[in-house]
Formats: sequence, structure tokens, C-alpha cells
Amino acid sequence: MKPSETSPRPLADLALDCLGKNGPDWEAAFCAATAAMRAALARGEDQAVADALRRIALPTLDYTSTQALIRLRKKLRGRVPVRQKVRIAVLGSFTTTQLVALLDLFLFAAGIEAEFHEGDYGVFRQEVLDPGSGLYAFKPQVLFLATTRRDLGCGANLALDGNGEAAAIESELRAWAGLWDAVQRNAGCQIIQNNFVAPASRAAANHELALPGSLGRIVAAMNRAFAAAAPTFVTIHDADHLAASWGRWRWDDPRFFHHAKLPCDPEFLVDYAHSVASLVMAQLGLAKKCLVLDLDNTLWGGVIGDDGLDGIRLGQGTPEGEAFVDFQHYAKSLRQRGILLAVCSKNNEATALEVFEKHTEMVLRRADISCFVANWEDKATNLRLIAKTLNIGVDSLVFADDNPAERLIVRRLAPEVAVPELSDDVTSYVRTLEQHRYFQVLSLGAEDLKRTEFYRADAQRRDEQASAGDLDSFLRSLDMTAHVGPITPMSLERSAQLIQRSNQFNLTTRRKSAAELSALLADDAWISRTVSLADRFGDNGLISVLLAHVDGDALEIDTWLMSCRVLRRGVEQFLLNHLVGEAQKRGLRWLRGVYVPTQKNQLVRDHYAGLGFASAGPAGAAGETTWELTLGESWTPRPNFIKETNHGPSAQ
Repeated sequence: MKPSETSPRPLADLALDCLGKNGPDWEAAFCAATAAMRAALARGEDQAVADALRRIALPTLDYTSTQALIRLRKKLRGRVPVRQKVRIAVLGSFTTTQLVALLDLFLFAAGIEAEFHEGDYGVFRQEVLDPGSGLYAFKPQVLFLATTRRDLGCGANLALDGNGEAAAIESELRAWAGLWDAVQRNAGCQIIQNNFVAPASRAAANHELALPGSLGRIVAAMNRAFAAAAPTFVTIHDADHLAASWGRWRWDDPRFFHHAKLPCDPEFLVDYAHSVASLVMAQLGLAKKCLVLDLDNTLWGGVIGDDGLDGIRLGQGTPEGEAFVDFQHYAKSLRQRGILLAVCSKNNEATALEVFEKHTEMVLRRADISCFVANWEDKATNLRLIAKTLNIGVDSLVFADDNPAERLIVRRLAPEVAVPELSDDVTSYVRTLEQHRYFQVLSLGAEDLKRTEFYRADAQRRDEQASAGDLDSFLRSLDMTAHVGPITPMSLERSAQLIQRSNQFNLTTRRKSAAELSALLADDAWISRTVSLADRFGDNGLISVLLAHVDGDALEIDTWLMSCRVLRRGVEQFLLNHLVGEAQKRGLRWLRGVYVPTQKNQLVRDHYAGLGFASAGPAGAAGETTWELTLGESWTPRPNFIKETNHGPSAQ
């Protein structure tokens, strides 16, 4: 190499260059990165290109930039490993081609290879109602009904009174419920459907929501009815919120519909597609679980070690101090709906804790934080420690830090962690987190709202275990009780949620939606079981799901998963004893289970061997192994310290 020559910069570095820049600097960095990606693709460096693309395929991109990434993504199809595959049908009443391409891009960025069935323009009802249509031949796992306000049968009618309006809404809801039921009968897949965007124009002016039969009031009533009536297998995508966020006149510009049959301004399609993709990611268990917060200049203004308790900027009286309070309120709301909060700060722990304990304007308190790490280690190392302490994957973390140097270090050393690009203006923090939709959910139940309590009780158990003489003594002292029984309508959503989210203690990682679970439960060949566990420290909630089906003389276990919060408590032995009893009642001779290895479930590699199962043959092509347990008279129940109760948990 000549002295003037330099080696090309790694694609990962070029991708990182795109983050944290604005205007011409960002454009130059993006052009350099995409040019290098095209060149690397020509050299066959597929994985490096995929990794770089996944870093920069963000919902904050403009429409033109995403098109450059879509072209690269198409060339990578089928050429790099992915975390999961999914079949998605998209049926709509507008042109969906651009939306599908963007949806594919964002799913690929999350490690998902999506296969699409795209319905013809405007015939979604016919395809849903025809059992022989291409929709059902495709066998989708997810159906996205890309509908708009124009699909409502009950349009504006100012002659209606209140009773007439209510009857029209009820009739309209029945028609949509009929479509949902047809999909459930014929495909058994999860449905994602738009609600309806309220019009920017208001024929009734300021009385639009007061006057029965006005279009604005009809749309608002339908959106409320959708939210209240959607069954577990239907997720309502809040398209109306997207339109309101961008501005209704800009979103609903009629030029784009009448000229191109697009649902909105093309620039907004990027955010639209990412919003839908985030719901698919949640369906596949890829939503984030924990928001990790820096402290100085992230939760308050200033440096606590230098400025002292009275010198940091937090609270009423200054715009900046009030903005930090607002950000803390937002974080606390996330905690209240089940997102874990952690702290990762370069600080003396005692000094940092003093703010949580003594500052009168702090919204977040120590009890809100599930894991508090303040020391002088590098933050990438501490983030891995937080994930380990909370028993979640490193890729379940979102790290919010005002310092661009710290963000860059974490992106390099812990690339699994999501690191949003916070500006130096605290008033933008909430919007930045919201734009990325890290914490998307398909449903919210009572157990989600109690998650922080579960983790706090876990900390008490860990302290108790540390002081116990041996494991058996500790388990006996817990006074554990468990309720085991089939999945019920009340536990269906929580069971589907666990199936979607569980990665480590999950023998097969076979994802099933609420719709698929509902269909399975109606089949007499299948057995479903959930376990809810409580002890003297509190209720752990529903912590395990098992699905099995009769196959000849064997009961074959399709799905066995458990929350890692209750590892080594004897739940596996307890549930095995119950399952053996169920198999023996049916006169079956064997239990059969399969272990399908993934990057995350090495924890249960020896699960079946540890329970006394014997190998049933060599490993398959993907490393999967099959195990069998003979149910003869010689079988004896596995010991554990859990008492069965007939009373289900209050959370269900």
C-alpha cells in the first residue's frame, strides 16, 4: 500500500456517522454510507451491509432516503440470517405498494424476514369473505387491514338524531365484526386494523362533535367503539393519532388520494409504516422492556457531584427545570404501565441516590427504579450488568443519555442496546422516545401494571436467598402456592403476551398470537396450561405457559415457557407432575418434547434431560433435539416445594 492510501472505513463506522448529525452534515454522511454499502454489496459483503442498514433504518428518515435503503434491502432478501420470519397479508382501500416496501424495511431492520401477500386495490371485503381467496391460500400469521375513513358505511348525515346515530354506529360495528370473525374462522391469524382519521374539515364548525350525524362525531364514535369492542385477536392501529401528530390538513391532503390513491402525504408514509411495523414487532416479542436512564443532564440539569443537591436544575421556576420534571413524569408513566426503569450513571452511588431520596421536586423515587447502577465503570459494561440483574436480554434495553460520546461508546461496545439520539434540549426527550415506539404493546393487562412490584419482590427474595443456608431451606421458607389450569378467556391475552415475549426459558420459541391460541383451545386434541405462582413476598402472577397435543400414544409438548424471574423455584417439576397426570388420565404412554436452539434459549438446552427425559434420536438439521419420557408405573413425581391451590390469581 502506498503511503497516501488509506483503508476504507468499516461500514459500521459509516453508519454511526449518520447518527447525531443534521442538515448538510447528515446528508453527506448518509450518502457516504449508502455508497459504501452498495460497493460492499457488489463485493459480496452481505452481512456487513445488513448490519449497517439496520443501524440507520430509523423512523425519523425522510421518504427519499428510505427509498435508497429499500433498494439495498431488496438485494439482501434471503441472503443474511434473520431472527424470525413472518407471513403478513396487507389488504386495503388505497395503494399499499409504498407502504408495504417501507414496512418490509423496518421489519428487516429488526431482524425479521417478512413474506407479503398484497391484496388488490379496494377489494379487501371480497377477499376476507371468500374462503377460497388468495388471502387464505397464503395462510398469513398477521393480517393488516389498511382501511380509511372512506370505508365507513355510515357517513355524515346531519338529519340523524342521537338514537339514529347510535343505531348507525352499532350497525357499522357489526359489519366490521363480521369481517373479523371471517378472518378468525378461515385463517386464525392476528388482525391489525386502522381506526379512522377524523376529517380536517368540519361542516358543523365548532359544533362538529356536538351535532349528531356530523362526520367528525361519527368518526370519533367509531374509534371509541373499535377500542372497546376489538376482540383479543384484533389490534387497533391508531391511524387517527398519527394524523393528529403530523397535522390533519397536511396528513389528509386530498391531492395524494385523488391522484395516487395514497392515504396521506408520502413523507408521512415512513412514520405510518414504522407504526404498523412496531405492532408486528410486539406481536413477535421484540418490543423493548426496560428504559435505562442516565442522571446528570438527563433526569436533571447540571452535575450532582459538582453542583450539589441545591444546585441542580429541577422543578418549577425555570423552563429547563420544568421540562426535566415533565420527562420524569413520562418515565414514571412508562413504569406504571409495566416498563422497567433502571439507572446507569457515572457517579458516586450515595451522591446519586441523595437526589432520589431528598430532592423535593423529584418525580421518580428509588422505589421506581428496578436496578440502580452508579459507578465509574464504562456504561456498556454496566448495561450488560443491568440486563443480567433483571434477567432480560441486552437487546431489551433502551438507553437514554444526553452525552453524545457516551451514546457512541455504547453503540460500539453494546450494539444490541437501542440508543436514541437525544438532542441538547430536554423538551425534545419525550418526543424522541415516542418516535421510535420502543415500548409498543398489543394489549395491556393487570399484570403489566404490576410488573415493577414483581421485580421489587424478586429483590427481596434474592436477599433472603443470600442469607439462607441452602437452596432447599430457602425454597421451603417461601411458602409457595401455585394455581395451574387451562388458558381461559381471562388469561388468554397474558398467555399470548408471554408466548410473544419469552426468549430465554422457551423450549421452541414458537410464537402464537391470541387468534391462533383461540383456535387451538377449541381443538380437543390440545391441552393448554398456565401456572400462577405466589409466595410470602407476594404474587408473581401468571409465569408459565404450556401447550401440548395428543399424537398417537404420546402427549407432545409444542410450547413450554416460563418467566425467568422464577427460575430454580421448582415450577418445572411442579408442572411436569401435573402434565404426567393429565397424560395418564388419557391413557397415554409417553411425553414427548422438542428443544429448538436459538441464540437466547441456551438456558434450557438440558431442560428435558434434567427432568428425566431420554433422547429420542440424533439432532436435526437446525440442531433441534427430541426427548421422550416413559409413563410407566416406575415413574415417580419430581420433588418440589410448591403447593397447588384451586384459587386463581387476582390478576387474571
